Amino acid sequence: MSESPFTKTEPQLNIGLLGYGTVGRTVAELLDERDCGIRIRHILRRPGHADGPLMTDSFEAVLNDPEVTCIVEALPGRDPALSYIRAALAAGKHVVTSNKAAVAADLKGLAELARANNVSLLFEASCGGGMHWVEMIKKTARFNEVSDVSGILNGTCNYMLDHMERSGLSFEEALARAQALGYAEADPTGDIEGYDAANKAAIMATLGFHTSVTIDDVSVEGITKITADDIAAATAEHKVIKLLAVVENGEAGVSARVYPALIDENHPLASVHGSFNAVFVKAEAADDLMFYGRGAGGAPTASAVVGDVVTEARHIAAGCTGPSIPLYKNLPKAPITASKAAFAVRFLIHDKPGVLAAIAAEFAKNGVSINGVNQDLKPTMTDPGYDGEIQQLRIVTHLTDEETLRNTVKAVQALDFVTGDPSILRVLD
Repeated sequence: MSESPFTKTEPQLNIGLLGYGTVGRTVAELLDERDCGIRIRHILRRPGHADGPLMTDSFEAVLNDPEVTCIVEALPGRDPALSYIRAALAAGKHVVTSNKAAVAADLKGLAELARANNVSLLFEASCGGGMHWVEMIKKTARFNEVSDVSGILNGTCNYMLDHMERSGLSFEEALARAQALGYAEADPTGDIEGYDAANKAAIMATLGFHTSVTIDDVSVEGITKITADDIAAATAEHKVIKLLAVVENGEAGVSARVYPALIDENHPLASVHGSFNAVFVKAEAADDLMFYGRGAGGAPTASAVVGDVVTEARHIAAGCTGPSIPLYKNLPKAPITASKAAFAVRFLIHDKPGVLAAIAAEFAKNGVSINGVNQDLKPTMTDPGYDGEIQQLRIVTHLTDEETLRNTVKAVQALDFVTGDPSILRVLD
């Protein structure tokens, strides 16, 4: 076995590890496999699970140990992780975290707390798993005017949508397979409802635009309403469905959104399969940048965590802290009406004369221009009490804002020959 490149150059660094789930356990294993001068002194676990020599159920015991220089946080969920991170920074401990919910809730406050106490806050693993793009966007944004950042930021949802399309799985089957592989948690709500991607969208907007964007500023729509019919309709049009996170700095201000979208099968994002992530950055001088890597699973995330720990060891060896997070702008948040897109809306209708004309009239009444209509879709089941066939009608619009589109769909839903829940998808250029 070759000698570690860190053994002679890195100082002894003692860390307190918070959490021993999929990520925390893998972090411990990676550090144990390499003689890099980094040692775990405490591992915080839930009460009743602290059964090893390093294990404790007391955060205070970890925090108050003077030998612990760096806190590595790998707990699930926002709380109590956020309070632990704040306490560690206030106590003069460097912090490495993989917790996107905690970072997205108050990145500005955490960055200010780290700066006030002359310690580092590193969170590479909070966004993009093993993609290692957080530091790159920070560097890009230092000397570039970033206009927008977009991409696939949830490996679980990408895996599910990919296999619904390529393997013909139902939503439920795809979710079960993702859980079996460890991509989705036992409670997958954060992934499939879009909140995981929304947390990452808040982080990348904050870093890209030097202004505070929290999870509360993000418009969120998950994939729970995507059906086999949606997949089939997309395939028929040589398109795929992807859950996208999109942040923009436009004339009306900063916007951050997460939504499922239709993209052409030849688009670069269409080739992002399985649990992989991909992010596009548009910057003034650097032009278009793309980052690609595994976005789900304990090992990729743990790899990013360990990378941050090693980085912090080097900071300590050099007698410095990591670079501060510049949040010198206070850009306004764009209203939802400022963003326009084309939409594909699929209605379930009682198939009889005059239906198309009546629906088109509602679109015209609301000022939404129709770009295309497709009624040649597989019929669905009949409604109780209705003897005719329930047909699918798919309408693609020209550019409109989401509020206007939603109001239009609501008006159409009120028509007596429209049934069920509509499917609404944005169409990516």
